[in-house]
Amino acid sequence: MKKRGGGRIVNITTVGGKTPPARSLPTTVTRAAGLNLTKSLANEYAPDNVRVNTICIGLVRSAQIARRAKGDLEAHYAELAKQRVPLGRVAHASEFADLFAFLVSERATYITGTAINFDGGSGMTV
Repeated sequence: MKKRGGGRIVNITTVGGKTPPARSLPTTVTRAAGLNLTKSLANEYAPDNVRVNTICIGLVRSAQIARRAKGDLEAHYAELAKQRVPLGRVAHASEFADLFAFLVSERATYITGTAINFDGGSGMTV
């Protein structure tokens, strides 16, 4: 990336790296390490126009969640959202893709070394 004059790195982790829930060791420790790796890489490679950021993901509609659902999938998503997401809904993958596309776009050239929560506010409640 340095030779090409820059680039973008987007790490993906969960909000647990910032706001670890109870009984979540060692995964939240490794997620926190990933956040620090992002900051360290961003600091080191910013002069070379390499931007490094992290998206801290929350609940997103996925096949993994769908497999766990018993009965009505929409009711399952609604119950998860009610329990865990202040905005009251589970995100769509396309919304995540939009954020990712923004971070690697020319519109985000002044953003590096940050961790953006994509969690409907759930990181505030843990």
